[in-house]
Amino acid sequence: MTTPIRVGLVGREILASRSPWMHEQEARALGLALSYELVDFTARGLADAELPRVLDKLEAEGFAGVNVTYPFKQKAFELLGRVAPEARLIGAVNTIRFRDRESGGERIGFNTDVVGFADAVRTSLAGASLDSVVQVGAGGGGSATAFALLGVGARRLTLFDASARNAAALVDRLGYAYANREIAVGTEADLAWALRGATGIVNATPLGMAKSPGMPLPPELIEPRHWVADIVYFPLETQLLREAAAKGCRVLDGSAMAVGQAAAAFELFTGRAADRERMLASFRAFSR
Repeated sequence: MTTPIRVGLVGREILASRSPWMHEQEARALGLALSYELVDFTARGLADAELPRVLDKLEAEGFAGVNVTYPFKQKAFELLGRVAPEARLIGAVNTIRFRDRESGGERIGFNTDVVGFADAVRTSLAGASLDSVVQVGAGGGGSATAFALLGVGARRLTLFDASARNAAALVDRLGYAYANREIAVGTEADLAWALRGATGIVNATPLGMAKSPGMPLPPELIEPRHWVADIVYFPLETQLLREAAAKGCRVLDGSAMAVGQAAAAFELFTGRAADRERMLASFRAFSR
């Protein structure tokens, strides 16, 4: 009997994740034996400081690799000696491949969130103006969406984050890669002004998740001319997107980014090309 490929997801509040379903369904369609495990630090009563031990344990148990989500994308990056060029630039990883052949047997980290979000913007927001985008959140997910936005043509990007230090560090990395763009850090007092000149809004914080309800900005600041994107995908319709849709805004939920990054991670784990449309159908079937 073929030994299943063992992979998983490491994070907090992830027991409702669709990742196991998407990966296992895609593997089945390709005739692969694959199991996908959720390693929820909250449900298991683990402290953040135990991340290195958990990764060591999973590798020792024969896992091919893991996906990494909130709040560990930047912490995991700091634990890896080898990371792919795009992940090094972003400063965060969402996928780790153990005993990587291409890196001489070392672990190597990747960031597939960038590809997932960029594809989502290109397809679901085709034709939307990228002249000026306001993004709330400059953590691991926000780093990926910021690079993706500039990669698909955003001319001006203003970042807001509870940690001014995180936002400033991200602006430095973005400026190194995109020296010809306008990239700035905003303060809470600047938010209303920035949104008056913005064409698009991105939520790259956990706010809106089932376990973290709420909005990253006051609803009255959203205008019908804005497009609004959210990286949260549980639930798919966050309060932010509900308020925006009610005002007639174009909205982008977290499904396309979730599927895009999952397909890229699947390919890294298995070496087999994933059918993104099939994975999206699996995602939607699970969401019903």
